[in-house]
Amino acid sequence: MAKLETKIGGLTLKNPVLTASGTFGYGTEFSEFIDLSRLGGYIIKGTTLNPREGNPYPRMAETPSGMLNCVGLQNKGVHYLKDHIYPNIKDIDSCLIVNLSGSTVEDYAEAAEIIGTMDKVQAIELNISCPNVKQGGMAFGTTTQGVEQVVSAVRKAYGKTLIVKLSPNVTSITDIALAAEAAGADSVSLINTLMGMAIDAERRKPLLSMVTGGLSGPCVKPVALRCVWQVAKAVKIPVVGLGGIMNATDAIEFFLAGATAIEIGTANFIDPETTVKVVDGINEYLDRHNYSSITDIIGQLEV
Repeated sequence: MAKLETKIGGLTLKNPVLTASGTFGYGTEFSEFIDLSRLGGYIIKGTTLNPREGNPYPRMAETPSGMLNCVGLQNKGVHYLKDHIYPNIKDIDSCLIVNLSGSTVEDYAEAAEIIGTMDKVQAIELNISCPNVKQGGMAFGTTTQGVEQVVSAVRKAYGKTLIVKLSPNVTSITDIALAAEAAGADSVSLINTLMGMAIDAERRKPLLSMVTGGLSGPCVKPVALRCVWQVAKAVKIPVVGLGGIMNATDAIEFFLAGATAIEIGTANFIDPETTVKVVDGINEYLDRHNYSSITDIIGQLEV
């Protein structure tokens, strides 16, 4: 079997397969379907400093080859995470990463400091790209100035690996990635969801309570691949690729485009065993092509 170990900042992952925040709960919800220790890491649902109720229902809608959501980062806050969730997940033999969002720079920094007190949390994925909240979220991730401001503040408050999650809803994602790198990010992950909407023609009403929402699933993969390929050529830090990965072949495409690791999101709703199937499929691909390590194919797209 090929060596699947890969590195992101200070992290050494046993394999490059991670779960995308918001699609895997806190990990334990999937424990009856898969062995969580087989994952390179799992990124738990978006966490904020204070509890959030999320947006009104309906907040999910199916679309051709994808889905829309406007959940709005519903969670019970970082203190609840520390006191009630963390004790149940801290000893899972996989890299634990917390996805962090906020409404203000100060919120981000304070929550990051609290996360830093949880010894078994190995990294933060900084969400500056959520399109489904009225304050903060994507607003920070659409300008280089906003990115530098929030990433710098969190970098000062948090000493472990910092992954910054980028939005595709920008003019130049490479400029945003370079700003994150300059502000102290150890890695960038991309892409978050694309802004979209769906309409019920008979009722003449939107299908989502917020009218617009984040589009994910197979339909976004070509956009995600393009973004990963562009960013991987522009930055010196590792790139984590996500967006429409449904199987091992999809994952391989992201590695060839320059991703050091990948995240699986919407596919978890369709088949809760997707992550481990992708791990096995990556192994099979590397063996079939006589590669000894996953690093042998990263960024090896021939153009």
